[in-house]
Amino acid sequence: MVHTCGVITRVEVRDGVRLATSDTGSGPTVVLLHGWPVTSLHWRHTVPALAAAGLRALTADLRGLGASTDSTGQFAKAALADDVIALADHLGIEHFAVVGHDWGGTVGYLLAADHPDRVRALVVEEEVLPGIDVPVPEPGRSHYPDWHGPFNRQPGLAESVLPGREDAYHRAFLRQSAGPWPLSEPAQQAYLDAYRQPSVLIAGLGYYRTAREDAQAVADRSATPLTMPVLTVGGQYGMGTAVHQCLSRLATDTRHLQIPEAGHYPAEQNPDLVNPGLLEFLTQHLTGE
Repeated sequence: MVHTCGVITRVEVRDGVRLATSDTGSGPTVVLLHGWPVTSLHWRHTVPALAAAGLRALTADLRGLGASTDSTGQFAKAALADDVIALADHLGIEHFAVVGHDWGGTVGYLLAADHPDRVRALVVEEEVLPGIDVPVPEPGRSHYPDWHGPFNRQPGLAESVLPGREDAYHRAFLRQSAGPWPLSEPAQQAYLDAYRQPSVLIAGLGYYRTAREDAQAVADRSATPLTMPVLTVGGQYGMGTAVHQCLSRLATDTRHLQIPEAGHYPAEQNPDLVNPGLLEFLTQHLTGE
């Protein structure tokens, strides 16, 4: 499987949960969390830019996905946020920024809400959090899939249909959600390879079957708005400005990057526009520059 840059290390954060991480650069730490159905390879253009800017980029494959392991069968996003805090504690990292894509954005929000003394800044890329009713505007509404969530959440259905057809299923989602600008073929192939494994397929479905628990976790924390700075990133042909509308309900200091020529994967599809805005935001709030 292809990863980002740096040496991949598996860190045990609790019994049976080992997170595959890469640690690149030095300076204030930025933790990068991917979504579904991708891995930390999503950050392959982001990590070198962060390191060149004097920041430490720490990627982690989420519990049960990519090269990380899981023996719990528990995929509530609050538990995944606890994994990240355990990882930071293991590495002796007290303060950090979080950048989360897709489900990684929900994990990042819960992490920031529960540990405002440790999370200096939050970036949410292409995620409308569970339980927050915000419509996706055009042109994203006509491109972003609406069929995968109900399918993944139905107990037993995907397990009976997908074995042997995993590549066709995940490729269909990756292609539609990317909009008019497909992900590179090597990246798509790496994601297909990662999600073909039976344990990863089951974990990926599990991420969708905690919908009520995840929505309740967001609702429980929404009464206390985030006070750290928040940057939202939306693809023109993905969730777009809906990401900002969502986080604006949950935080007091938000700004938005709307990325043209991108669908659900702006950091991959248009890094020349994403990286400058991301670096400006992170260096301002991590180094005071």
